[in-house]
Amino acid sequence: MSAIIVAIDGSAASGKGTLAKRLAAHFDFAYLDSGSLYRAIGVAVLRKGGDPTNAAQSVAAAQTLDIAQFTPADLRTEAAGVAASQVAAIPAVRAAILQFQRDYAHTPPQGKKGVVIDGRDIGTVVCPDAQAKIFVSASLDVRVDRRIKELRAKGELVIEARVRADLEARDARDSGRSVAPMKPAEDAWQLDTSALNADEVFDLSRKFVASKIA
Repeated sequence: MSAIIVAIDGSAASGKGTLAKRLAAHFDFAYLDSGSLYRAIGVAVLRKGGDPTNAAQSVAAAQTLDIAQFTPADLRTEAAGVAASQVAAIPAVRAAILQFQRDYAHTPPQGKKGVVIDGRDIGTVVCPDAQAKIFVSASLDVRVDRRIKELRAKGELVIEARVRADLEARDARDSGRSVAPMKPAEDAWQLDTSALNADEVFDLSRKFVASKIA
C-alpha cells in the first residue's frame, strides 16, 4: 500500500513547521522539513566562504550534501534561513534534491505508513499526489512578531526592521522564482493562522487531515 502523504506549504514564519511536526507525531508519520535541506546547502556554501546566490557553488553543495554534518542549531540561524531562500531560487539546486524528497515521501523511514513534509512547493511540485495538502499563511506583521520572539528565545540580538526586510525579501524570492514558486496547490486547503494560536491551528488541521485519509 502506498504511503499517505501530507503536504504543508506556506511562507516563512507562518507556523507550518510547528504544525507539521505535531501532525506527524499525532498520526505517527515520518516528518521531513524540506527547508532544512536548503538550509544545509546554504550553510555548506557559507562555510566555504562562498556565495549562496552563485549557482555553481550551490549546486556543488547540493550534489555532495550530507545532512548529518549539520546540527539543528547550525540550520536555525537567520543567516541559514536567508541562504536557504537564495539557494532555493536556483533551479539546478531544486532538481538536485527533488528525487530525495520524493523517495522519502513514497517510502518513509522506519516503516511508517505516512509522512508529513513541509516546505514551499511540496503540494505543487514535490508531491502533487499528496492525499492532504495545506497551505499555511499569516500576515506579515504577525510573522515578523513570531520570528522576533523565536530569535530572542535563542538569545539572538534582534532588529525589527531587519527581520521585516528579511521576510519581505524571502517572500519575494519564494513567490517570484521561475521554478517551483511558492503558491497554493489548486486542491490545497488554505489556512490563515494570523488570528489563531498553535493549538487552534493544530486542531483544525488534524481534523482536515483525518477527513482526507480516512
